[in-house]
Amino acid sequence: MAKNRPVPPADWNGRPRVNAPSPATPPAQEPVDPKDRPARLTVGVVGAGRVGPALAASLQLAGHRPVAVSGVSDASVRRAASMLPDVPVVPPAEVLARAELVLLTVPDDVLPGLVEGLAETGAVRPGRILVHTSGRYGTAVLDPARRAGALPLALHPAMTFTGTSVDVQRLAGCSFGVTAPEELRLAAEALVIEMGGEPEWIEEADRPLYHAGLALGANHLVTLVAQSMELLRTAGVSAPDRMLGPLLGAALDNALRSGDAALTGPVSRGDAGTVAAHVYELRKHAPGMVAGYLAMARATADRALAHGLLKPELAEDLLVVLADGPDAGDGRRREDGPDDSADGENDR
Repeated sequence: MAKNRPVPPADWNGRPRVNAPSPATPPAQEPVDPKDRPARLTVGVVGAGRVGPALAASLQLAGHRPVAVSGVSDASVRRAASMLPDVPVVPPAEVLARAELVLLTVPDDVLPGLVEGLAETGAVRPGRILVHTSGRYGTAVLDPARRAGALPLALHPAMTFTGTSVDVQRLAGCSFGVTAPEELRLAAEALVIEMGGEPEWIEEADRPLYHAGLALGANHLVTLVAQSMELLRTAGVSAPDRMLGPLLGAALDNALRSGDAALTGPVSRGDAGTVAAHVYELRKHAPGMVAGYLAMARATADRALAHGLLKPELAEDLLVVLADGPDAGDGRRREDGPDDSADGENDR
């Protein structure tokens, strides 16, 4: 957890509380039940998708009080009722009227229009704290509301959400991409910490790149794992999840620890024959996966070459296979190639 964390300011404008305890003050021996202490802020949620109710529930555990939520679909209404029981479902403008802190948890492409609409209709009142959770945007997208007197914060949890109560637990230790005006930085970081997260400051101009990095790793990982399980089932594996679990867990751990040095498998070894065999089988059984396999193999080969893991003399045949496109590969192996029986589990 971060050191020297800021104490949440009373007015959430960046000014420390007058009676704020010193960071060195020892914690209470027993946790205080949120119901036994006054809530610091009333909280509203606009967009009861998977993220908003989880963040509001987490803030409730920290002593704040959810008072209103908006949701359109039946699934959103059910989710709000499950995670925020007894919190009324009202239109977005009413959420802003009731809450001091409003979470705008809508899809990225919806957010600009939502903010403009709320500002144009006069729903935004001075002093309201507006928090959006989009990874793509910083606080500029909230400018129409800021001009109406709102306090803009961008707090993006780097976490995948299920829409259930388990998400609240997962926020413990979760990094948040934080962007805010300098005068609101303490408030932004304090909110993240109250939710159990770790604030990571992201400059406004870097938000799209930051979000691309997360999407490349998390979103594409789901696709890769789903495709892997599909191929294993086709090959006759009865429990592909059980087979992949230890392998992918070790691969992820190694990658996070060692980066490119963790690369294993036929591409990093320059085993063009095995890669050609893969492409041949994919063409027969899963042609829709060929393009993705080749793209990832090319990216892997480039990184392996750049880091000295793939020998240049072995790369030539491999790159020919990868350059030939979806029609490459005849299923044959090079007789002089290295044994590939482990398919990436070893360290050769």
